Amino acid sequence: MIAIGCDHAGFELKEEIAKHLAKRGLQYEDFGCYSTDSVDYPIYGKKVAHAVATGEYEKGIIICGTGIGISISANKVVGVRAALCGDCFSAEATRLHNDANILALGARVTGPGLALKIVDTFLDTPFSGEERHRRRIDLIEE
Repeated sequence: MIAIGCDHAGFELKEEIAKHLAKRGLQYEDFGCYSTDSVDYPIYGKKVAHAVATGEYEKGIIICGTGIGISISANKVVGVRAALCGDCFSAEATRLHNDANILALGARVTGPGLALKIVDTFLDTPFSGEERHRRRIDLIEE
């Protein structure tokens, strides 16, 4: 199951992503926000991060205007590796090498067509499991 969340700037893109996940037959839970009314991104970044860190959700997707603030907020939660991706190469690499468990997107930076491709790449790419990458993840988690 996938946890998704956003601030007001990411609301419209989150709605597009939710429709896309449903079309793919993927289950998700929407942690908000639920409109374009101004809200504080750390609230929603942390909601998704806690849901993923507890293991209740396999992966998360978070969106704000740039993706920066919400990813910083999510990465404050122990066990979260949120990666801000604006292209498919980065989405693939962060799954293969970093075993990132949350994808962050910037709605004011990345259009919906590309964002959906990034989401698919992130969700469909497994962690490589290579020893050197496991070692580096362990160093991150220290």
